[in-house]
Amino acid sequence: MQRLSFFALLCVVGFCAAARGEVTLTKTDKSVEVAIDGKPFTTYIFNSGFKPVLWPVLGPTGKEMTRAWPLRSGNAKEATDHVHQKSFWFDHGNVNGVDFWAETAKSQGKQVQTELVKAESGKVGSLVTKNDWLGPDGGKICTDVRTLRFGGDADSRWIDFDTVVTAAADEVTFGDTKEGSFGLRIAESMRVDKGGNVMSSEGLGNSPNRKDPLPGWGKPAAWVDCNGPVDDEHLGIAILNHPSSFRYPTHWHVRAYGLFAANPWGLGDFRQTPSEHKLKKGESFTLRYRVIFHKGDEKTGKIAEAFAAYTKE
Repeated sequence: MQRLSFFALLCVVGFCAAARGEVTLTKTDKSVEVAIDGKPFTTYIFNSGFKPVLWPVLGPTGKEMTRAWPLRSGNAKEATDHVHQKSFWFDHGNVNGVDFWAETAKSQGKQVQTELVKAESGKVGSLVTKNDWLGPDGGKICTDVRTLRFGGDADSRWIDFDTVVTAAADEVTFGDTKEGSFGLRIAESMRVDKGGNVMSSEGLGNSPNRKDPLPGWGKPAAWVDCNGPVDDEHLGIAILNHPSSFRYPTHWHVRAYGLFAANPWGLGDFRQTPSEHKLKKGESFTLRYRVIFHKGDEKTGKIAEAFAAYTKE
């Protein structure tokens, strides 16, 4: 009986294998291009300057759902603030005092891909890479192995992002800062301060004046959804945090101007409770997220049901 219920739940939220499109991963010298049933979904770019990123990201109706600038310029409607907020990325603002977030810091770090381990097509596309986190002097601070899985159907597209971060230096400290860490910069028209919406699993949504701080800023939640107009459609993006992920439920750095990030290390800024995390050489932690690009708001996109299914995987 339990298996039938779980299978039915998977089908309800769009993860039933029979309903999935065929995912194709195509390797190039600088990226891996991802398509579903022959239609572009996203491109994993190995080097955007300081880190790998996913861009562009096209939702289930073919519309771009993350900001293009600075990866593509020339759109007068897009804000040009925060040059480091490049579509879809993972890094952190203080690792042994090195900033992997800002891209303008005096002590600026860089993530360098060292190996493309796997890029496989199928009902679920799978991409695995290895990366070094290097300080300004080129010294290796830590490494990560990230596994991305891609899928979708007629109503939604999704990306699973799992990463295992391992200390390479004798001691590595992920410092306490709000500037991190698993982030997206949503499409300009979806911004809360331009009429978009945000809702968390805890029922925390927009501020009364649609300005910062948002009620859910810095607070823990299993998932958060940002949704709003994209051209003539209402679309949404949800980030789900798996219960097996480090420091679940994560805290959220979601801003009215369009930053949408999960950050397990920002409690000093969020709640005045320091939250640094120390690793000795060879020690690791694992972060797990699912990002769903869907039609409508969090209710239309059935995000609560999607999270229930995700927790059982």
